[in-house]
Amino acid sequence: MTESVIDLRSDTVTRPTPAMLEAMFQARVGDDVYEEDPTVRALEQEAAARFGLEAGLFCPSGTMTNQIAIKAHTEPLSEVVCEQNSHIYLWEVGGIAFHSGASVALLPGNRGRLTAAQVEAAIRPVNVHYPTTSLISLENTHNRGGGSCYALPELEAIAEVARRHRIPLHLDGARIFNALVATGQPAQEYGRLFDTISVCLSKGLGTPVGSVLLGSKAFIQKTKRIRKVMGGGMRQAGYLAAAGLYALEHNVERLSDDHRRARQLGTALAAQSYVAEVLPVETNLVIFRLQDNTPAEQFLAQLEQQGIRATSFGPQMIRFVTHLDIDDAMIGRVEAVLAAL
Repeated sequence: MTESVIDLRSDTVTRPTPAMLEAMFQARVGDDVYEEDPTVRALEQEAAARFGLEAGLFCPSGTMTNQIAIKAHTEPLSEVVCEQNSHIYLWEVGGIAFHSGASVALLPGNRGRLTAAQVEAAIRPVNVHYPTTSLISLENTHNRGGGSCYALPELEAIAEVARRHRIPLHLDGARIFNALVATGQPAQEYGRLFDTISVCLSKGLGTPVGSVLLGSKAFIQKTKRIRKVMGGGMRQAGYLAAAGLYALEHNVERLSDDHRRARQLGTALAAQSYVAEVLPVETNLVIFRLQDNTPAEQFLAQLEQQGIRATSFGPQMIRFVTHLDIDDAMIGRVEAVLAAL
């Protein structure tokens, strides 16, 4: 096959563009464990400023930023309230139990989104038999919800519950820029609502490595020790941070192209007889369910034969993800293959 492979498995499969690589090569660096890397400092400050928070902590991954935040917010015998399909629960290797010794209160969401009433009902009363509710965590966009986004009034209502009960509110914002571009919400509002935010740079923004944890200066100072014990202290990390700075400047607004292409795929899938359901496409994730007579592994194998990669996302469920390495011509090829299967 001479045509290039179309990789729709994830937006983490992208490679740095020549311009991003040049920014990385030109980075000024120092030893970040000594807090002497100017490019890391610049990235942390820029990310925090965008969301109206005081400080940031650059880490290798979103799993690390989430787990550091949870560890810093909680203590053993406490509990984290989150949606039952949250990344922090399903996809981080049981890290809440391993790192923090905390329990999890799992709530059923609407495509991953919780309501203020659900969150308030999950807050534990004072009782020796119960863990103490120590953290509320939301995910936006929601991965298993098909890239669903919270409306700002929903977030404001949950934040009001958290403040009234004096419980910190954390955001797993692995694809927060997708949500901001799709909804037109201002990033500064998130700093007003959330105590801490995990921002991933290696998904839709196309960097090779990195996430930033955002919060108050005091909180971020506390988390530096946790990052260190988790093995996340990096040395000349500015080469990686430079990619993040480049991405924030150049790769945010273009996310609308990914969303348009995802909607195009969703429309094409909905027209196929072997597709039972397509979740509403809000951002760059397209999750769909195959008819029972179309085995998922067989479907994925047929796509692979045509040079298209996708991933299974549960029984009869498939996920496509658009990203900066997918162009309009590739979407056209996928549409043609879907129609011919």
